[in-house]
Amino acid sequence: MNKEALDQMWDQMRQKYGVYLRLLAVIPEDRLHAHPIPDMRTPAELVAHVSGTVVRDIAEGIAKGEITAEEDAEAGVAAGLTSTEDVLRFARECWGRAQQAVDRIGDADLQAMVATPWDMTFPGWVGFHIQSDEFLHHRGQLYAYARACGVAPPFIWSFEENAPEFRPAT
Repeated sequence: MNKEALDQMWDQMRQKYGVYLRLLAVIPEDRLHAHPIPDMRTPAELVAHVSGTVVRDIAEGIAKGEITAEEDAEAGVAAGLTSTEDVLRFARECWGRAQQAVDRIGDADLQAMVATPWDMTFPGWVGFHIQSDEFLHHRGQLYAYARACGVAPPFIWSFEENAPEFRPAT
């Protein structure tokens, strides 16, 4: 993967993230810390993991050559996400930081070996594929949660309904 391919992949991720933000907005606030599906993370815990570790930390880590995600801190982050406004603010902040990191990443960063806290090292470009897989997996959990909470999630490909900064480029 080179920078041109990353930019194309990231543009698709940006649009998916816009749908994810709309999904977060429909999860009932009183269910953010509930377990609508037993033995799975709460919606707030998923936001801490997806927006923080998966999106922000992986992108920033590839940019600096080492992913330093601290998944043990996710519970504390999740505890602070007590309202839909908190959730959306955190998710948008994480996206902004990830975007800044991606803007700095070049071809050399994508080919460089990146250390991780997960007892593996891989080229930067592999990290973006892992990020995509993790994002889609956990977004699917949030879709199931929304339905379990009795709300309809946004259509998965309704990118044109995203906030302007997450809509398809024209």
